[in-house]
Amino acid sequence: MNCLPVNDISNIEMSLTLTLHTAPEVPLEAEAINPDRLVGLSEAEIAALSVYHGNQQAAIGDFFSVSGKGNSEFHIEGDLTRVKLIGAGLSRGRIVIHGNVGLHVGAAMSGGEIIVEGDALDWVGPEMSGGRIVVKGNAGHLVGSVYRGGRIGMRDGEIIVHGNAGNEVGNGMRNGLIAIGGDCGDFTGVNMLAGTIIVLGELGWRSGAGMKRGTIVSMHDVELLPTFSYACTYQPTFLRLYLLHLQELGLSIDDAYISGRYRRFSGDAVELNRGEALLLKS
Repeated sequence: MNCLPVNDISNIEMSLTLTLHTAPEVPLEAEAINPDRLVGLSEAEIAALSVYHGNQQAAIGDFFSVSGKGNSEFHIEGDLTRVKLIGAGLSRGRIVIHGNVGLHVGAAMSGGEIIVEGDALDWVGPEMSGGRIVVKGNAGHLVGSVYRGGRIGMRDGEIIVHGNAGNEVGNGMRNGLIAIGGDCGDFTGVNMLAGTIIVLGELGWRSGAGMKRGTIVSMHDVELLPTFSYACTYQPTFLRLYLLHLQELGLSIDDAYISGRYRRFSGDAVELNRGEALLLKS
């Protein structure tokens, strides 16, 4: 174990902590809450950074108490369900959210890590291209998805949701890994271009609709679209590696998932059957 010398306390920095003291009455757009913006800033400088409360410009200090110095890791405390865009564009560092969080957390991030100790609303990690988001509770709709009118959703990185997720998880996903520990809503992997979605709970209706490539995995039976056709039953080696990785990250992975055999279905036939759905054989 690496330890700092006892007398070298100058290398130890107190992590930055933002504590919500005034709940916003309307959604608060807080793109400034990002290690890329906050590293090296003093408490006063951080408190003075601009946010938008609805259509009114405000400052971080109007809503948050700031303690510590901006470094590569910081913590946010309070009910943030009306706070949007935390960690948007993140490229480095670590954000730990001690509570629930609002829309668009980690939008278009390219690196770093975001930990949400509670639930997250819609649009977790839309169009992200790297890094990792972990949601310890439930997530809303459109996890790792493409924005309306766009072409490509999640391009790389990992999104791990320990609880349930809503509709259209991985819509337009191009690469990366999405893992849902609970159930998933309808249209999981819709218009998927590539990448992997693993759902430990139940899949909703019309999963994989319009998928061009990629893999959707479920540990339960599901009624797939008629444009999916049975191909074979086998033990996919790559899936074992993914599951062991998710186990290390704290998801509850049954040994039967790791050693089990999976029924492979090719689809969507509308897109030449180049994608696949893998269903654990009971």
